[in-house]
Amino acid sequence: MKLSIVIPAYNEEENLPDLLAQIRKLKIDGFQIETVVVNDNSSDGTADVVRRFGVEMIDLPVNLGIGGAVQTGMIYALQTGADFAVQVDGDGQHPPREIAKLLAEARQSAADVVVGSRFIDRKGFQSSGMRRAGIKYLRLVIKMLTGLDISDSTSGFRLYNRRALEAIKEYYPDEYPEPEAIIYFYKKGLKIKETPVVMEDRRGGKTSISFFNSIYYFWKVSLAIFFSYLKS
Repeated sequence: MKLSIVIPAYNEEENLPDLLAQIRKLKIDGFQIETVVVNDNSSDGTADVVRRFGVEMIDLPVNLGIGGAVQTGMIYALQTGADFAVQVDGDGQHPPREIAKLLAEARQSAADVVVGSRFIDRKGFQSSGMRRAGIKYLRLVIKMLTGLDISDSTSGFRLYNRRALEAIKEYYPDEYPEPEAIIYFYKKGLKIKETPVVMEDRRGGKTSISFFNSIYYFWKVSLAIFFSYLKS
């Protein structure tokens, strides 16, 4: 079977070398692994790092944001025959060794979408207190609307099967997409499961979500979730 590791990356030249080195060593029984980096029009040396490692790169001519970069990578995985595709963020927070846990959950539960949660076992990097409070709020909102209890709806560490990839080909939210995507997958009738993973803190570069951006983030995501739920 074929597993595509899709890495959306914007200005991640500091973090990509270690991440790609870890992926190069990764072996999962029964799977051929292909890595594709979606370079979201970075202004640093991201593209040079990818070329140095010799992995596939989609070099976007304009910045699409995380949603557009993820959708581009997942469409590529679908079109190149992947049985599963996993999103691994370019900031190094998603250790490649944890991918096997997502695959195990997908095969055991027949889930279409598997979300890696840092909050089930509470090991590794747990994010800031403010963000954890916001994530708990989103957990309640999503559960109220769908009945799904997703402890880490902002996690971008996700595994998709081909059915889920077909849905992503049709649509994927653009800005801060992860919580809204849960609603979209639910309305598409996809089976969504969580599994515990250990994440790490960003080692270099800057996160795009500052203190004030966090307030905007949770406000905007709340609106997006409600509007997505109300769509026919």
